[in-house]
Amino acid sequence: MATLFTRIIEGEIPSYKVAEDSEFYAFLDINPVQPAHTLVVPRQEVDYIFDLEDEHLGRMMTFAKKVAQQIQEVTACRKVAVLVLGLEVNHAHIHLIPINNEGDIDLKHKLQLPPAEMERIAAQLRQHAK
Repeated sequence: MATLFTRIIEGEIPSYKVAEDSEFYAFLDINPVQPAHTLVVPRQEVDYIFDLEDEHLGRMMTFAKKVAQQIQEVTACRKVAVLVLGLEVNHAHIHLIPINNEGDIDLKHKLQLPPAEMERIAAQLRQHAK
C-alpha cells in the first residue's frame, strides 16, 4: 500500500505544493509549527532517511537547500531549521521550519492556518523557486 506521502505526490490527497522535480516533492505541513513549515520527501518510498543511497540523500539535501532559500526569502526568517524525525509517516522526509530563535520550534504547538492562508504561502514560495 502506498504511503501517505506517495498518495500526496500522486495527487490522490491534496497538498500545498511548494516545489518538485523528478526525484523530490516539497509541500506545506498541514500542521505547521511556523507558517511556511515545509516537508521535503523523495518520490521513492523509503521508510528511513538514512536508508537512502548516499547520492540520493545528497540530492535530497540539495533540493531541500533550494526550498529553504525560498522559505527564507518569503518569510525573512533568520534561518531555516532542518528536522528529521520520521516517526509520523513511514516515508523519509525532512522538515524545513523558518525560525528567528530556537524557541520557534515547539513540536507540541501546531498552528491552525486557514486553507486560503496555506495557499497564499505556497504560492509565494513557488514564485521564489530558483
